[in-house]
Amino acid sequence: MKYIAIDLGAESGRVMAGILENDKLQLHQAHRFSNQPVRCNGVLHWDFLRLWHDICEGIQRAVATFGNEWDGIGVDTWGVDFGLLDERRQLLGNPVHYRDSRTNGVMETVFAKLPEQEIFASTGTQFISFNTLYQLMSLHHQNSVQLKVAHTMLLMPDLFHYALSGVRSAEYTIASTTQMLNANSRKWDKDLLRRAGLPPQILPEVTMPGTVLGKVLPEVASRTGLDPQTLVTAPAGHDAASAVAAVPAATKSNWAYLSSGTWSLMGVELDKPLINPAVQKYNFTNEGGVGGKIRFLKNIAGLWLVQECRRSLTGDGREYSYAELTQKANDAGTMETWIDPDDAAFVAPNDMPQAISEYCVKTGQTPPEDEGTLIRICLESLALKYRWTLEKLEELTGRKLDVLHIVGGGTQNILLCQLTADCLGRTVIAGPVEATASGNVLVQAMARGHVTSLEHLRQIVRDSWEVVTYEPQVSNNAYWDNAYSKFCGLE
Repeated sequence: MKYIAIDLGAESGRVMAGILENDKLQLHQAHRFSNQPVRCNGVLHWDFLRLWHDICEGIQRAVATFGNEWDGIGVDTWGVDFGLLDERRQLLGNPVHYRDSRTNGVMETVFAKLPEQEIFASTGTQFISFNTLYQLMSLHHQNSVQLKVAHTMLLMPDLFHYALSGVRSAEYTIASTTQMLNANSRKWDKDLLRRAGLPPQILPEVTMPGTVLGKVLPEVASRTGLDPQTLVTAPAGHDAASAVAAVPAATKSNWAYLSSGTWSLMGVELDKPLINPAVQKYNFTNEGGVGGKIRFLKNIAGLWLVQECRRSLTGDGREYSYAELTQKANDAGTMETWIDPDDAAFVAPNDMPQAISEYCVKTGQTPPEDEGTLIRICLESLALKYRWTLEKLEELTGRKLDVLHIVGGGTQNILLCQLTADCLGRTVIAGPVEATASGNVLVQAMARGHVTSLEHLRQIVRDSWEVVTYEPQVSNNAYWDNAYSKFCGLE
């Protein structure tokens, strides 16, 4: 069985060929390309047409290597962002990137119409200023012509599926990031949208991960060399949902997950949404998962901090690899300075190192003195935020969590994995790196009956990829307890 997984992350996109044989999965990278937003006339956009060009090139390369017959093709991306189609089903401009400033202050204006408690009671979704709800409201406030003439809103993986198949849909896991989906009914809360002044009719029907959308369009088959009978299948469209599906956990109740990349998404799987005042207070979220599961989690800034530090340092005329920066952080040793990764100062700064230094001064701490201490502060601060999140997960769910599974690109940062095990005082199991692409492929395979259940999917992952186990170094307990106390006191 052969599947194509298209995975668009914050730094890059990949077209991956997945070969499933005898319940083992092999992944082959057909094409990797940059996924950098583009600023034009003061607005930060997705470079949609460039991405579509690269996706088609990647499919061509996969066809050239493995032939034109495939059992499916599907796309995953990050959440919340979207494109608008007019009545002729044409795209009304490049989709806007969630780090654009258009949603600044919008959330507070929405609360004047819709109380926070009502929004959360319906959606169970965390409050983040760039959620789809507030992006749409920003267009409403601007009296946007695009919004007035829009016939359909498609979230980003659904927009690429539309380009592949011509079918408009709203895959459940990506829809659950919008703060517009009722967490219990798993349908759009159209009454909420009407009360906000938004047009609910632009939202397509919600479909579950593993839904076969249709065949590739003739023009796509002609351009890429795909067999015209190739099926476009919606995987878990949210990249984190695909990654969590591929967590190689064998137990059901004592593990948490951390999908580690530009963002860190840390949580547990639940059978139904968990919505109460304490969940709202800590700003946790209920997002859709594979197999009817709820991903109960916290969004954390993640390796965005390191990525932006690297970008700024490179801009100063030096070139650093991630491995080199991590080695410098390892050599720097333990810190006496930490940051809250989720502070507003770090959402979209022009200069991340400067933003970190200014935060340290504001909180009465010593700013980083060199590249090593800068990156070490980022990594230790992430480990400390993971500890805070794990404690709140245990408090909110009533579970004792013994093991943390880390999946995704962050598993390649050995220092961060060990710091996390030390700080949490728990076993950390890291891998697979390619969790998102694995989940994408295997959810497609579920649609075709080649994978029978979520448990079967995870068994395939365990049998296909090696993992690395990190045990906490007990000798560091006093250091981390002191650091955590200071971290929790940051203001």
